[in-house]
Amino acid sequence: MATHELPLEQRYLHGYFSRDLEPALEIDAGDSVRITLPNAGWDLTAEERFEPRNPELDTGHALAGPIEVRGAKAGQTLAVRIDEVEVGEWGVTWVPDDHLVHWALADGRGRAIGLEVDLAPFLGVLGMPPAEPGPHSTIPPRPCGGNIDCKELVAGTTLFLPIPVDGARFSAGDGHAAQGDGEICGTAIEAPAQAQLTLDVREDLPLEWPVARANDAWLTFGFDEHLGGAAKIAADGMVALMGRELGLDEEDALALASVAVDLRVTQVVNGLLGVHAVLADDAIRSA
Repeated sequence: MATHELPLEQRYLHGYFSRDLEPALEIDAGDSVRITLPNAGWDLTAEERFEPRNPELDTGHALAGPIEVRGAKAGQTLAVRIDEVEVGEWGVTWVPDDHLVHWALADGRGRAIGLEVDLAPFLGVLGMPPAEPGPHSTIPPRPCGGNIDCKELVAGTTLFLPIPVDGARFSAGDGHAAQGDGEICGTAIEAPAQAQLTLDVREDLPLEWPVARANDAWLTFGFDEHLGGAAKIAADGMVALMGRELGLDEEDALALASVAVDLRVTQVVNGLLGVHAVLADDAIRSA
């Protein structure tokens, strides 16, 4: 399998989803891609902004791609293995009413306003364009991924996404140095980032909504205008997953989910609210 690179160049970055965007790169299933990104707002530092190709269209998160996966078909599942995520030495949290908190990032910690937090870098946006033509905002998450903003999607995790268009046309960006569940002010520590992702195609895992395999747990996701709706989608996905993975019928899976699965608020700030259900590996054991 090959490893490709999308360096920090205008031709490899865009700020909207569209099935009509020309691929920045074509790869085979199983190949890896290294990407380099400004932060979500196209900033490299507090003083330096990276200029997008088309300021009128590239108004969303700075995303690397699209990456075409040869042979990928709509209806299959894209497996996105997150091999590595590294952030730069600077990040910023934007607070409503134009308040900025600038962070110094080093040695696994972020420091600002005389305090520090532990870093856990991940990419907030991992996804593909909807099947409908035309430009689509990068802000909401969708069944095919996008602005999921889940802090669990760190290096070592694999995200599974239903493919909406032939070739997949996958893009990624929105480096977060650290974020809490909910992302309650609207942003995390937004930081320039480098990442390596491995993209593969699964024909044996039909999905309607995203699923992830973390280091020690399964996650299922739901997005909706209402938190209850998002929770139901995530819970239904987990019950279906438990049926597949544990060989349970729906009623037994639902009972065990109520006992052993946690529902967490992914984010409440992206138009569509997010909930992820978590089944830890040690939550259910053979008797």
